[in-house]
Amino acid sequence: MFQKFFPDEWVASTYALPFEKMYEAGKRALIFDIDNTLVPHGAPADERAKELFERLHAIGFRITLLSNNKEPRVKSFCEDVVGAEYIYKANKPAKGGYETAMKNMGTVPSTTVFIGDQLFTDVWGAKRCGIHSILVNPIEKKEEIQIVIKRRFEAIVMHFYKKKCDREHIEYPKDRRPER
Repeated sequence: MFQKFFPDEWVASTYALPFEKMYEAGKRALIFDIDNTLVPHGAPADERAKELFERLHAIGFRITLLSNNKEPRVKSFCEDVVGAEYIYKANKPAKGGYETAMKNMGTVPSTTVFIGDQLFTDVWGAKRCGIHSILVNPIEKKEEIQIVIKRRFEAIVMHFYKKKCDREHIEYPKDRRPER
């Protein structure tokens, strides 16, 4: 029942991902959520994000930022990082934004990875398109009320996801606590 919301992977932080190994394994494109995946909600690109995008560009990845936010927010973040395109008002989990991102980057689901912090928008949308999905813990605890409510439902899904991981001996972070 909840499997459609299960991420393909769950890691503590975007910044802990082995991007070089992904590239060696044939992945060529990355689609990122921004808020609470790369930086705290509403924050500009910080040095850590800028360094990550420089690294990803040097590896050879094509990158798209996919956000449900409005263009000024998404565009300003994109302008501060190297080598990324963006799609705003993506209406995640609808397939359209994910499919447009792949079309623009010239990739297909098997060579694309999505990284985000929410199950019901980020992960579910990626899974609906056949894209490998990586769930990361939110960067900070402070969130808008609608996200706080969604997190309560996410906790139920994550309970069953953890059981699945335990049965299959898959490692995962101890909890969904924010970095900060």
